[in-house]
Amino acid sequence: MDLNNLKPADGAVHREGKRVGRGEGSGKGGTSTRGHKGAKSRSGYSKKIGFEGGQMPLQRRVPKFGFTNINRKEYTGINLGKLQELVDKGTVKSEVTLETLIENGLAHKNDLVKILGDGELKASLKVSVHKFTASAKAAIESAGGEAISL
Repeated sequence: MDLNNLKPADGAVHREGKRVGRGEGSGKGGTSTRGHKGAKSRSGYSKKIGFEGGQMPLQRRVPKFGFTNINRKEYTGINLGKLQELVDKGTVKSEVTLETLIENGLAHKNDLVKILGDGELKASLKVSVHKFTASAKAAIESAGGEAISL
């Protein structure tokens, strides 16, 4: 390496942007590459989000209906068939709690859990979660288990 072959590292030197509005001789004088008249040629111009040139914007054209209930509770549904699978795998012996479901990836820690009645449950389980459907509760109790709502 000598003084005659030194050069800056890649990406260290940036080309300057075009200098507009610095006289006719520069080739970028006059309208400063903005064209003639109109809002876009003015200083301080910024287009509104969703503005479609005066045409009714999509957000206002689309029909709106209904409302969002701010008190809605979302439950994670788990079928009886899934509980039977856990028993068959040997991960659950006699008791199913929220912690058991979280460990096996069927629910997240802040989820509200509801047991649904799809599938068949043969094992006698003590299940304690937030809610049960009527058919799920009946199936658990008919298999000799217990359904406990938290």
